[in-house]
Amino acid sequence: MTAPITQDLLTIPRKLPETPLMNIVGLTRDQLRDALIQAGTPEKQAKMRVGQIWQWVYHWGVRDFAQMTNLAKDYRVFLAERFEISVPEIVTRQVSADGTRKYLLRIAGGHEVETVYIPEESRGTLCISSQVGCTLTCSFCHTGTQKLVRNLTAGEIVGQVMVARDDLGEWPVQGAPKDETRLVSNVVLMGMGEPLYNFDNVRDAMKVVMDGEGISLSRRRITLSTSGIVPEIAKTAEEIGCLLAVSFHATTDETRNMLVPVNKKWNIETLLNALREYPRLSNSERITFEYVMLDGVNDSDADARRLVKLIRGIPAKINLIPFNEWPGVAYKRSSWERIEAFADIVHKAGYASPIRTPRGEDIMAACGQLKSATERGRKSRAEIAAEAAAGA
Repeated sequence: MTAPITQDLLTIPRKLPETPLMNIVGLTRDQLRDALIQAGTPEKQAKMRVGQIWQWVYHWGVRDFAQMTNLAKDYRVFLAERFEISVPEIVTRQVSADGTRKYLLRIAGGHEVETVYIPEESRGTLCISSQVGCTLTCSFCHTGTQKLVRNLTAGEIVGQVMVARDDLGEWPVQGAPKDETRLVSNVVLMGMGEPLYNFDNVRDAMKVVMDGEGISLSRRRITLSTSGIVPEIAKTAEEIGCLLAVSFHATTDETRNMLVPVNKKWNIETLLNALREYPRLSNSERITFEYVMLDGVNDSDADARRLVKLIRGIPAKINLIPFNEWPGVAYKRSSWERIEAFADIVHKAGYASPIRTPRGEDIMAACGQLKSATERGRKSRAEIAAEAAAGA
């Protein structure tokens, strides 16, 4: 069982359609200030205008300049003639029996991505996408069967958070008592795409999401999941500083090459060397190692013992993920007994080893299952095998 070799760091360009108005969603404060000045806002006023617009858009959730009542009427008209406040459009919205919500969102150019909201007792996690499709072709991942179309803009990444808050009715109401309840309390960059292949846009989007005068999510409430793009890991620590999760999934290079083909470029030893520095550089508590449990592939007691030996010295927890099967995939989920035995070895070695409860499986919203419903029909086993053979 093999998978195509991943493409290089450069992704396939796909030109965005030209529009007469600049979208301010996703611009950092500095970028918004520069855009306002370039449009004709006096430089001395620009910082104040950024603060006013920022609060309307990211605190109150306003999408119409006309509603920004602390701005002069002629300045509101000035803004509306030059800028827009645009977020992705919901194409379909599915709600799972367990309350998980999956949104299929249309972005510029007519492309589509998926975003998933997972409600739990103590928090609500929004799983957002960073690319249309993916380059990585991880052999167990449904999204990996799609070709990469393009990177999402910072506005399209921030826009996913804003759309979810719209749907959940989470924006505060002016004049109402302050409500500290956060329905979207956590964001995970674990949707479609590899975030570190779209670093600049992800970084800028997270600056917006973390800004204390807007959406205001702490960096400790944001987790970026990477398959191991080693050159970008230190930059993530220094320029974003969020929590880091790594799609690890194997304890030997031979198995990881098959499951996560980017391992052929940056192998386990190289990846672990980069990860050892991350908690210090980012002031993070620990790294999460994601480990999907595949029957007879990576789930033996020997694998568990190798895993704890490999990560020794790294502050870490290991998320064990029961494999979410999808039509045409060649793998099966490990038995519950096998998963528990694996978890027990990891736990006895001193690491937290929670077993992730599969969520949203009935709407194909579970980990590794995201794939736009409007993509061409589901591939058969034979088609996937043929593509893998062609790329090997």
